[in-house]
Amino acid sequence: MTYIPPLSDNAPRPRLPRELDPVEVRILGSLMEKQMATPEYYPLTLNALVAATNQKSNREPVMELSESEAQRALDRLQDEKLVWKVMGGRAVRWDHNLDHVWHLNRGEKALITLLFLRGPQTAGEMRGRSDRLHSFESVQEVEDVLRDMAAHSEPLVRALPRRPGQKEERWAHLAGGAVIDTAPVSFESESGSAPASEPLSARVTRLETQVAELTSALNALKEKLGET
Repeated sequence: MTYIPPLSDNAPRPRLPRELDPVEVRILGSLMEKQMATPEYYPLTLNALVAATNQKSNREPVMELSESEAQRALDRLQDEKLVWKVMGGRAVRWDHNLDHVWHLNRGEKALITLLFLRGPQTAGEMRGRSDRLHSFESVQEVEDVLRDMAAHSEPLVRALPRRPGQKEERWAHLAGGAVIDTAPVSFESESGSAPASEPLSARVTRLETQVAELTSALNALKEKLGET
């Protein structure tokens, strides 16, 4: 096969030139996953890529993209030099360019892939789901990689505020802009017992905190969309 690399220019480009939409994020996540998990079938044809984006397992949320929707997203990503075509054989295939654009090592790429495909997760969840992509020795190693990525001058991930009753931090990618954490709240305390006898004043304070967090996230999203 003959690779057709992305157009190059001398001007420095930001890691995230714009916010990616959910379809673009899913396509990039699917390309990275298949490259690491089944390299013998990579790069992917459009048909194989659509099947990967629409998988019922290891995807959250599940999508039902058409080939035309996927093709339009690929065209946009190609404009940003995040994917390119691989010519050869009887079908055009697609390859991602994130290793080069975002300077990712394999561990970082594995974690970004999981976040792109399944949304916010804890370090423990990511370690348990990363076996086919990269082997992490411990949850601490996953956390170390995430914190390195978050400390970059142009971070790709960030830790979400820990909600009342949550024992572990959850992490999210930043490629899609402002992150609104919609995961259900766990009402277990740090000791593991439900706060059935929690005083009314404490419950009110907890709920006020949750409302304030959601309001702040919504205002940030509105500001990015130019609605304020």
